[in-house]
Amino acid sequence: MSTPSQTVGPYLSLGLPWADGPTVVEEGTPGAVWIRGVVYDGAGTPVPDGLIETWQGDAHGRFDHPDDPRGAQPGFRGFGRCPTNDDGEYGILTVVPGALPGEAPHINVSVFARGLLHRVVTRVYFPENTEANAADPVLASVPEERRGTLVARRSEDGYTFDVRLQGEGETVFFDV
Repeated sequence: MSTPSQTVGPYLSLGLPWADGPTVVEEGTPGAVWIRGVVYDGAGTPVPDGLIETWQGDAHGRFDHPDDPRGAQPGFRGFGRCPTNDDGEYGILTVVPGALPGEAPHINVSVFARGLLHRVVTRVYFPENTEANAADPVLASVPEERRGTLVARRSEDGYTFDVRLQGEGETVFFDV
């Protein structure tokens, strides 16, 4: 007899967040922007117990990681983590990353939520990078009619990037 698999959550918002998780850069950092959004389930209902993680390069496209010999700007961690609130909302304070060799500026996003056996992975691209987005090989691999699910919308203090886990307007996720 086999043991049934277990889905992630609903304890993500209890055990995984840390106090400064939503701040990739400190408030007041030149060029700081908020990436805010809502995580929705397949029925279009906000997910109140999810978790968003981000990983990105700094404003020059450099990473705070041993595999990037260029190194990131001092104080730039490149990693953010934010639980969703009761309305499924999250917010990450960061900077728009610079382009990577051969890729448009983007932020890598992992989504953890109830009902998922594993995280799902997507990317946030930025609307003002039209030319770079058109040349990005990852974005180009996505059917044209679905690419919009990966491009954030400008907002007053940054960008809005909603995540739809299933159904109408489902966000494109990558098999990594």
